Amino acid sequence: MRISRLDLDGVGSPDGLVAKILKAVPDLPIPVPVEELARCLDITEIAVLTTTGYEGGLVTDEYKSEGVILVNAEARSGRRRFTIGHELGHFLIPTHRPVSGKFMCSRADMQRWTARNNDTYARMEVEANRFSALLLMPPPRLRVVMGKLHDPDLAHIVLIADQFDVSREAAARAYATFHDMTIAIAVVKDGKVLRVYRHVQFPKLAIEFGSLVPRNSLYNTSVNGRKKITAIREVLADLWIRSDWGKRLPTLYEQVFHQQNGFALILLWTEVEGQEDDLADEDEDRTSKERLRYRQSYHSR
Repeated sequence: MRISRLDLDGVGSPDGLVAKILKAVPDLPIPVPVEELARCLDITEIAVLTTTGYEGGLVTDEYKSEGVILVNAEARSGRRRFTIGHELGHFLIPTHRPVSGKFMCSRADMQRWTARNNDTYARMEVEANRFSALLLMPPPRLRVVMGKLHDPDLAHIVLIADQFDVSREAAARAYATFHDMTIAIAVVKDGKVLRVYRHVQFPKLAIEFGSLVPRNSLYNTSVNGRKKITAIREVLADLWIRSDWGKRLPTLYEQVFHQQNGFALILLWTEVEGQEDDLADEDEDRTSKERLRYRQSYHSR
């Protein structure tokens, strides 16, 4: 791989850095060889992190002339790769300054996607996460893959996670962000909603983080089923979507992906008012269930 930090000169944002990397290495393989890339960009070693309570770290000097990335030895492949990308982001983003020559990043830091303007530490973690996500799932490559998948389905997240060698949660976040449809994906642990990744147009949620999954959700009626990924079913929209006075709620579909250790992903799919749909005229006289069946059969042709 032929790239150096000189190829990244003049940019400092996560988006700009990834764009420069893709320009310098237009044939960048997928999955992205993040360790090889890091070494080309003056990371001299990727070592085991021995300090407990952290997912990753970066040891460098004041001028970031070179660096060593530290990774939790117990991290699985997808999480390990994301951690390396995260620490590489700290190394490459000029405004990220280490404390006493190093960054030490917890699992909570790896899950930061928003920060207050005056919170410098949180902002750096958010930017490092964005850099890693964009690097491991470059949007031009991801859109090509997603363009072939059509209507939302949690099985697509497994495909993306495998193809890009990322965790399923990282794939779920990218899937919700870049999908053409208005979707949201909730991350659930032992029946509680930990996080929700949403398309920018998805309606406001009626639940709070840390609250239990709604009682009548498909999640609770399918928890004892043998299939890990359920079929897509219509559910009452007010289970998940905040109801504004006098405004009719849209049709809502739900799908559940039961995983190990009490984790699950819940797909929520709706159509916002005014959203363009090539099948809208043909769907007009169908019931919601008939529209779902027709859309799925149409895209499988």
